[in-house]
Amino acid sequence: EFFEALTLIQTNKIGRFPVVLVGKEFWGGLVDWIQKVLLEQARNISPEDMYLFKLVDTAQAAVGEVDRFYSHYLLKPNF
Repeated sequence: EFFEALTLIQTNKIGRFPVVLVGKEFWGGLVDWIQKVLLEQARNISPEDMYLFKLVDTAQAAVGEVDRFYSHYLLKPNF
């Protein structure tokens, strides 16, 4: 679902929305793999694609990222 969401955003099939991974210890290895393999070795993604998601450690930081994202748009989350 993570990669599907990023692909849909990346290819402009859907509008951008905040994608936040919570837990650097848990998700850090995946993010490192994306950076090293998909970006640097295979060059399957662009450097800008690394900005399609955020990696944070706490729920409070995740809420901050969502708030920050929506503060730049007239849209607001529907919850």
